Amino acid sequence: MSALTLPKRLAASSPLALLLNRRGSTKKLFCSKMSATSSTPLTHSISLPTQLGQPVQIVAAPGLSDTEFRNAVESSLFKQWLKNLESEDGILANGDMTLTQVLIQGVDMFGKRIGFLKFKADIIDKGTGKKVPGIVFARGPAVAVLILLESEGETYAVLTEQVRVPTGRVVLELPAGMLDDDKGDFVGTAVREVEEEIGIQLNLEDMVDLTAFLDPSTGFKVFPSPGGCDEEIGLFLYRGHVEKNTITQLQGKETGLVEHGELIKVRVVPYEKLWRVTPDAKTLMAIAIYEMAKKEGLLPQKS
Repeated sequence: MSALTLPKRLAASSPLALLLNRRGSTKKLFCSKMSATSSTPLTHSISLPTQLGQPVQIVAAPGLSDTEFRNAVESSLFKQWLKNLESEDGILANGDMTLTQVLIQGVDMFGKRIGFLKFKADIIDKGTGKKVPGIVFARGPAVAVLILLESEGETYAVLTEQVRVPTGRVVLELPAGMLDDDKGDFVGTAVREVEEEIGIQLNLEDMVDLTAFLDPSTGFKVFPSPGGCDEEIGLFLYRGHVEKNTITQLQGKETGLVEHGELIKVRVVPYEKLWRVTPDAKTLMAIAIYEMAKKEGLLPQKS
């Protein structure tokens, strides 16, 4: 069984080679020219390989500053979205659609980097001449961890209870977080998020990438809300064995980064009841993949 200990600060960990190979670095995709005057909107022209000779205009919405606009255009969030459009199964790959304009509407900074990006893309279906729905809330890749702890013959799932303003509710969900950089450290991020949100230390080598069991055509990721958000999530599993007093200590524990406005309580739920007590898509997706992987004998043996 895997051991689990209560908190000590965990140093940043390197990603597993398999994940780095699968979620590799981003290549340069476009060339551009930026211009603006005091009397005209900020604009940025790009040329995409799939539609050479058809430049795409990037335009700033009224009220967006020059710095915000430049940060948006140069951000990894925007560049990754463009890369997705041009990928093998991307919207622009077969030439049936074309991107004509992108309106940058909002930028939220997390310190020195962009956390959230809001824009509207004009993508035209050549067959009908109609625009397809193109409002995008970009936040990039994230991770979530299904933590299962065995104690005295029963398996428990460790969840977080958080204030989620967009829903207007307090939501019971898996510990999760956004990637803090462009290096693709999915495993390291998962471990750090658990430490910050739950207050326990996990062994890196005991993490199981559940999304790695999906077909390669999925990109080994899940999209919780693809109709409006680019968020892609890597789902991980941690299984451990603990004493019953650890379960008691975790229940109701207050954690999170208070300076970042994280008001988090830990909740421990018997695993057999988990699928019925949470509306969180991350949790339900993790349960589904875990159960199917277990059924097909894909999960590694616990030490």
